[in-house]
Amino acid sequence: MATKQRIKAAAQQWVAQSETDVAATIRQIGDVSRDVARLAADMNDEIAAITSRYQEMIQPKQERLQAMQNGVQTWCEAHRDTLTGGGKVKSYSFITGQIQWRQRPPSCSVRGAEAVIALLKGLSLDRFIRTKEEVNKEAVLNEPDAVLGVAGLSVVTGVEDFVIEPFEQTASAQ
Repeated sequence: MATKQRIKAAAQQWVAQSETDVAATIRQIGDVSRDVARLAADMNDEIAAITSRYQEMIQPKQERLQAMQNGVQTWCEAHRDTLTGGGKVKSYSFITGQIQWRQRPPSCSVRGAEAVIALLKGLSLDRFIRTKEEVNKEAVLNEPDAVLGVAGLSVVTGVEDFVIEPFEQTASAQ
């Protein structure tokens, strides 16, 4: 026997019924927004206190951990030839864990990009300079009629947002 699938009606949304309702609701929106801000501030205060308390406990342990790691590395570097079989392997397993020597991949860093680009151009090393082409959206927005009908390009205008801003009083120290 086939069962009927019931379709549930969407929940009704509250709608203001008068200008008085709107004014009262905007006040309530301000109240709730301030409550959220207060709770968020309280939460952040508690997180800061917890972080501070644990940081005091973590700091000496991190220092001890770093000292132990340095000691293990110093011993392993001194015995690297034995541990790696003369450089045949890059790791060694102890009963309690493993140590490894890993080569990082090459990296490139640029300081003073404009000066480096000028120098590369001066040395005819343009192959090391990337040129990026992209649509100039600011120019399109300045002349929307010129690009009318260009496939893949559209200019969106007239989008309207509805904004509710409850009035807030700020206290200032005099």
